[in-house]
Amino acid sequence: MFQYDFMIRALVGALIIGLTAPALGIYLVQRRLSLIGDGIGHVALTGVGVGLLLQQSPVLTAVIVSVVGAIGVELVRERGRTSGDLALALLFYGGIAGGVVLVGLSDSNSGNLVQYLFGSLITTTRADVIVIAILGVAVLVAMLALRPALFAVCNDEEYAKVSGLPVRTLNLLLAVTTAVTVTIAMRTVGLLLVSALMVVPVAAAQQVTRGFRTTMAVAMLIGVVAAAAGVTVSGEVDTPPGATIVILAIAVFLAITVGSTVWRVLRQRMNLDGNHQHAEPSDVVLQAGAR
Repeated sequence: MFQYDFMIRALVGALIIGLTAPALGIYLVQRRLSLIGDGIGHVALTGVGVGLLLQQSPVLTAVIVSVVGAIGVELVRERGRTSGDLALALLFYGGIAGGVVLVGLSDSNSGNLVQYLFGSLITTTRADVIVIAILGVAVLVAMLALRPALFAVCNDEEYAKVSGLPVRTLNLLLAVTTAVTVTIAMRTVGLLLVSALMVVPVAAAQQVTRGFRTTMAVAMLIGVVAAAAGVTVSGEVDTPPGATIVILAIAVFLAITVGSTVWRVLRQRMNLDGNHQHAEPSDVVLQAGAR
């Protein structure tokens, strides 16, 4: 299937997102903001509606609108005027409502909207792949280069402030990179599914790792494997690539969870059996001494 150019472009785009989304998602999970990708995805839908209504590039308008929305949520959260959950809820409902209204006012058909909601890898152009690659590499470099500072902010914001880190700047950086990642992923896995690719590989990696650096590496590996396998399977059985990638990522999470649970149970039994066998000679000595 990879003799066709559109399948190669689809694979490249999916691999970039599979690598970038977990690298960013681990910070969101650490901050207990796993669902912010969904909220920003809904806001990006408003940006898509603006682009279709004004007959401009939906990707460009989605980037602008989602970045503004992400910064707004971060500022609201920082000032404490409303809780993070409430801010995300407003982002959810306002974004999707505005997007539906704007798309309805435009001359676009519903098929175009579905492509942005659930992704359309086979329609990814060379220009789309270039944009995805440039923005994806920028996000990935930022997440890796600033890992110590971002980890400190996500783990303990107050301690990070005392340490002299630019907490507001780093928080805004996370918000902007989340918006960018969601926007570039809408052509691959779709606005409604991109949050899963940020969270599920991280959740799977946490089942078998302990350190932050190791968890990030394993999560990125799972994301890449799920993306590559998802594109391959979707090409073979003719299923939506974005949904297939997410389902495979969830399958990996379930397999790792079951496997790690079984391994812990077996190891506990082995330890109990070893302790029991080790205790038998002492029992014999005690019995002999009692006699």
